[in-house]
Amino acid sequence: MKIVLLAVGAPKAAALGTAIRDYETRIKRYFRFESREIRPQRISPDVDVTALIERESRELLAKVPDGLEVVAVDQRGLAWSSEQLAGYLQAHAVQGRPGVAFLIGGPLGISESLRSGASRVMSLSPFTLPHELARLVLVEQIYRAGTINRGEPYHKGG
Repeated sequence: MKIVLLAVGAPKAAALGTAIRDYETRIKRYFRFESREIRPQRISPDVDVTALIERESRELLAKVPDGLEVVAVDQRGLAWSSEQLAGYLQAHAVQGRPGVAFLIGGPLGISESLRSGASRVMSLSPFTLPHELARLVLVEQIYRAGTINRGEPYHKGG
């Protein structure tokens, strides 16, 4: 099964970028995985924020490979446990579905049209997370899901 992570912008902090790349490499042991980034829109005092978010969201959606289920990552979505994410990905694999695309917006989030058009909207935390940190949390959880599904000892949760 294929997993694609689509995000607005590349990590700016070197330490976060290194950690993200480490988990993205680890994920490839369990899934066909790739990450893609789109260029963030320039935020300025005179910019129409709604239009900016809509443009970024359209660009994210345009990069989703055909056939993949879209999961928008947004604070207002449903919180999933590590086990629920693992079960969701396992069900996709068992059912022979092509895969999943996880979409993470930029600093201003995702558009309402992306949120409402996604198959699922998942929250990583009730906290507002910087988009780079959200990306790190998500790739770690995808890796964790792979270890759960293979019965490996990485996951210590209950």
